[in-house]
Amino acid sequence: MTFDHPALLAVGLLVAAGLAWAAVAAARRRAAALASAGVAAGGGGRARYAGTWLTIAGIAALGVAGAGPSVTVPVSHANGTVILAMDVSGSMSATDVPPSRLSAAKSAALAFINAQPDSVEIGVVAFEQGGLEADVPSTDHASALAAVGRLGAGGGTSLGSAILAALSAITHRTVTLGPNGSAPDIGYWPSATIVMFSDGQDGGAGAGAGGSAAGTDADAAVAEKAGVHVDTVGVGTAAGTTVDADGYHLFTALDEDTLKSIAQATGGAYHPASNASELDGIASSINLRLTVTNQPLPLAGAVIALALLLLAAGAVLTVTRTGRVV
Repeated sequence: MTFDHPALLAVGLLVAAGLAWAAVAAARRRAAALASAGVAAGGGGRARYAGTWLTIAGIAALGVAGAGPSVTVPVSHANGTVILAMDVSGSMSATDVPPSRLSAAKSAALAFINAQPDSVEIGVVAFEQGGLEADVPSTDHASALAAVGRLGAGGGTSLGSAILAALSAITHRTVTLGPNGSAPDIGYWPSATIVMFSDGQDGGAGAGAGGSAAGTDADAAVAEKAGVHVDTVGVGTAAGTTVDADGYHLFTALDEDTLKSIAQATGGAYHPASNASELDGIASSINLRLTVTNQPLPLAGAVIALALLLLAAGAVLTVTRTGRVV
């Protein structure tokens, strides 16, 4: 147990001790006076002073309450950092998920943010050929909502760069691959999660033919080494559709294999979503890790209630035996 104002505790206990000493001294003087007068003290000595002792106990309890007592208790809650990595490449303008892949992804991201407790820090990273931090991680969820709302489609895609940009947002420093593509040591961040909304079309440097996961393995290894899960959300359909890009009609389809590979490599999960209604449920399907923190539990209210009970009991006994309040 700790006290916010230990000096008040000392004062309160000294007052109670002084009153106790005075009560004992008064009882002894009364007993001595009766003995010198040849009068028997009579029975029920302890009961006679019960009201006095209850009152003194109540005053002592008030002293404890005034000192602001509290205890530390373990509390489990969703905590940590979530980075929403939003694919804003040109393929996300496809309409196989109406009204468009990006619009559906933004709707799901907004629902996800609104579903999170205030203790979770949320950041937003938009990615095309590289990562662009749209909003730094914070508990100001309104800022994250606004950042998602501002996103628009255009450009290419680099899923690996998106992972590194999200890790940079988590660690607050630039994260890059080491020599020969080795995973750098960026520390351990087990309470951080990356939620990637994408159609899986990877046109970044090093991506395999057809947008395979080969180009993302090294970047995913950085997240895995740091204990950061990457949950991927597939936005689009396997049947695909065409989009207009710089005057060309390009075919684009959901690449689940790449997104599954990223999730599996980092201990995360892949969430398929072929239409807007399925995307709406993503918020409830992603499990944030619970952390346990020690939080103070104030006890002043409970101690005050005990003090009032003791004072009331003392007053009742005093009035019952003497007919006087004091």
